[in-house]
Amino acid sequence: MKRSIVYHPDLRLKKLCAPISDITDDLRQTAVDMLETMYAAPGIGLAAPQIGMFSRVVVMDCEKRDEAQPNPIIMFNPEITAHSEETSVYEEGCLSIPEHFAEVTRPGEVEVAWVDMNGTCQKQGFDGLWATCVQHEIDHLNGKLFIDYIGVIKRQMITRKMQKFKRELARKKDF
Repeated sequence: MKRSIVYHPDLRLKKLCAPISDITDDLRQTAVDMLETMYAAPGIGLAAPQIGMFSRVVVMDCEKRDEAQPNPIIMFNPEITAHSEETSVYEEGCLSIPEHFAEVTRPGEVEVAWVDMNGTCQKQGFDGLWATCVQHEIDHLNGKLFIDYIGVIKRQMITRKMQKFKRELARKKDF
């Protein structure tokens, strides 16, 4: 089931998410719903706070080649365990901040540990777009947005535009 996406500015996007102690069937279904929501948006990553949930859940699929099969990853309690000294710069966007982008510098490679849908501990290294995406999504779990990495003036401009966007959305819903 497709879920509604929470848009910035919203205090729910700034909350620290609680670790998951038990992977229930409801939580698994939420993760599947998150993937459906992400693909429909369309996006390459989605974190639980973006659907108003405060658990440490991330979904992502950075496979962008047309001929490639989808490669979804569902992570419960993801944690960056190592990162490279070298950095990379990507123009990031966010489903919670539609149509706004900014260049963000992050480690070029990361190693991430998480628990999968079966309750099995996983660990994998990511680079390129995958590394950027997983860092972006884990930031969401810690109440941080990509715009927190940019200058104050640009961040304020994006926030004002998003406030206007949310007012326009609310007006459309009233009709």
